[in-house]
Amino acid sequence: MEKSHSRVLALASAFLLALAMGGCSTVYYNTMEKLGFEKRDILVDRVEDARDAQSEAQETFRSSLARFQSVVATPDTELKEKYEDIRDAYEDSVDAADKVRDRIDGVEDVSEALFDEWEEELDLYESASLRRSSEQQLRETRSQYQQLITRMHQAEDRMDPVLQAFEDQVLYLKHNLNAQAIGALENELGRIRSDVDSLIRNMEASIAESEAFIRRFRDQ
Repeated sequence: MEKSHSRVLALASAFLLALAMGGCSTVYYNTMEKLGFEKRDILVDRVEDARDAQSEAQETFRSSLARFQSVVATPDTELKEKYEDIRDAYEDSVDAADKVRDRIDGVEDVSEALFDEWEEELDLYESASLRRSSEQQLRETRSQYQQLITRMHQAEDRMDPVLQAFEDQVLYLKHNLNAQAIGALENELGRIRSDVDSLIRNMEASIAESEAFIRRFRDQ
């Protein structure tokens, strides 16, 4: 049942988001609510999307690093082909990073709308005790969300030095297709491996935080 609900939400969300392009998010969220999808549902769905995008990016960066490392054992006669391979690896990494950034932007957009609405609706309570309970839940959820988005941005920031290092290698090899260039690239691989390892650790922490947030939110 949960998977079916997620598929329906994803399809409806994609369709309405396409319609809302160029418009405001408020129209999109209001329309989704009329279809039975609350902002909290959309937030959980987007956190899942961001988690999946980071998981995919992990594999892409690992694969790209392996392809860059393979260059150092390449004979001169095959360097042009190898250059094309690492250029593709770099472009794959850029695409994966862009997807992660887009997913994080989506999480931030819906969370802002959700928390604004939640805060505004506190004034509608007649019962003081229910209002206090809802206000406490809002504070706790905001705190949990802040941990999540901080982790996401930490992982996001780690992508930039890796992408820059990949781009440097692609540019250098592009204009120096010879064994001497390979030697220069090999000297940089240790630093790149360290950057990729750090990126993977940050993404793993962000993915774990995403999964914890999803569990807590569904238990509420």
